[in-house]
Amino acid sequence: MTFPTTTTTPATAPIRRKRRVLARAVPALVLVVLALAGPLLAPHPIDTPVTFPYAGAGGDAPLGGDQLGRDVLSRLLTGGAPLIATALAIALVVTAAATAIGIAAALRPTLGRWIERAADLTILLPSVLAIMLVALAWPAGGRLAVAAAATLLGIPYAVRIVAAAAAPIATTGYVEAAAAGGENLWHLTVREVLPNLRSTVLALFGLRFVEGVYIVSVAAFLQLGPQPPEADWALMIRENAAGLTLNPWAVGAPCLAIGLLAISVNLAAEALAPARPTPETPL
Repeated sequence: MTFPTTTTTPATAPIRRKRRVLARAVPALVLVVLALAGPLLAPHPIDTPVTFPYAGAGGDAPLGGDQLGRDVLSRLLTGGAPLIATALAIALVVTAAATAIGIAAALRPTLGRWIERAADLTILLPSVLAIMLVALAWPAGGRLAVAAAATLLGIPYAVRIVAAAAAPIATTGYVEAAAAGGENLWHLTVREVLPNLRSTVLALFGLRFVEGVYIVSVAAFLQLGPQPPEADWALMIRENAAGLTLNPWAVGAPCLAIGLLAISVNLAAEALAPARPTPETPL
């Protein structure tokens, strides 16, 4: 007796992949929507005490109070938008710049060698140290200084990824034929190479977004960038660490929000990454 087996046809494979990506990205999408609508949903002003310091959950403060008695839920709903917006801006700029530079490096090997050497020198500088230097040298920069430092430090890593993915495409016959036909670098980049790097670029964007969340959170925890009394998830963790045993929600809620956002986006980026070829899969 034989049993029917479930097979994935070429027509259904893209649908299954899209569903998997969507399922992995749902928590991040929910957090983004809540972050955007959070200021409208906050039950209390973020700088007005509504209870005594580190009060437990209950009453007018469903997640309790922070170190000054402010509503943790209101600050949680308000503090996500700046973090997500900064990480999104970092991811967009890094991905766009790295894609253009990486493809140019693959199409022009001489230029690529110089780009690779410059990237190697930049990678040697620890990211947290560089952010601290920029923030201290630009004390009025705030969140913008942190974002600028994170962008400049993130581009070299991303360039190496894009250049490695674009190198095999740059040596294919249709790209060489277009170059021999007199097409310029812009045409080769946009029309010939970039369409074949869509999965890589999307996956890179997801990874850079997670990296942006990490860097901005670390900077805020070190009091670089956003400053009190601004509501920020990472800043909430630092401010309320001393009262962890009194009101765990004051620290646990922003920790959970940051972790869930990073994990969800990372899982979605992994699902977007191109599948590795196998002996049964034609290149």
